[in-house]
Amino acid sequence: MSMFAAAVRAEIAKLLTTKIWWILAIILVVYVAAVSGGLGALFGFLAQSGDQESAQGAPPTESLAPILYGSVSTFGYVFPVLLGALAVTSEYRHQLLTPTFLATPKRGTVLAAKSVALLLFGAVYGIVGVIASFGAGAGALALFGLDTQLGESETWAMMARAILALALWAVIGVGLGALIPNQVAAIVVILAFTQFVEPTLRAVTMFAEWAAAVGKFLPGAASDALVGATSFFNVGAVGGDTLEWWQGGLLLALLALVLTVVGYFISWKRDVT
Repeated sequence: MSMFAAAVRAEIAKLLTTKIWWILAIILVVYVAAVSGGLGALFGFLAQSGDQESAQGAPPTESLAPILYGSVSTFGYVFPVLLGALAVTSEYRHQLLTPTFLATPKRGTVLAAKSVALLLFGAVYGIVGVIASFGAGAGALALFGLDTQLGESETWAMMARAILALALWAVIGVGLGALIPNQVAAIVVILAFTQFVEPTLRAVTMFAEWAAAVGKFLPGAASDALVGATSFFNVGAVGGDTLEWWQGGLLLALLALVLTVVGYFISWKRDVT
């Protein structure tokens, strides 16, 4: 077995010996299912009520399914990011880097192996997240007699791209953890950006074409573009221009690469105390 393969196997074993990966996975499933199913039931009720005033501002019924299914990316991407960051910062917090580097002296190999391991775990998060968002969303739509679009090939393509999106987000988390090795600081930055800063910026992009042209390059917008679903942030927005799905995926992959490389040179190469 090559050194890199052994390092990947070791990183997977590290994650499997902790509770955090499955705790975050459970929260992801519950959260995404609640968002997709809850909003599906709300919009389904409004669509069937015939009350035009109440239904004003709700997405058109033909757009409901993609919006609900895309919630796994729009709202669930924070969990693989956290997992990736925790996988790195816990090495610093619990002083595990010394034995890790003794076993694998090439630090670049260790960081690359960690990225590959988290890519796999992110894909697992993508699978369970897709099951939650598509299952709850389709169930809510079927309950109100609306089209679930599960028979369309594009819907199944969305599933595959959603899994890829969450896998890339986990690698982005690795890069953030390498860049910000302090675990508390990394968690605060991730939560502040994903739950406040980016949602605020994306809300602003709904009101001006120039803002929408810039906002489509935000990480969350790129993730939604990769999945290929209309999100709550651009329903009825001015402009409505978005990246192609492959452009969104390329932007996320580039972000993961840049963060990981910068983190490697800024903190990962430093002496371990």
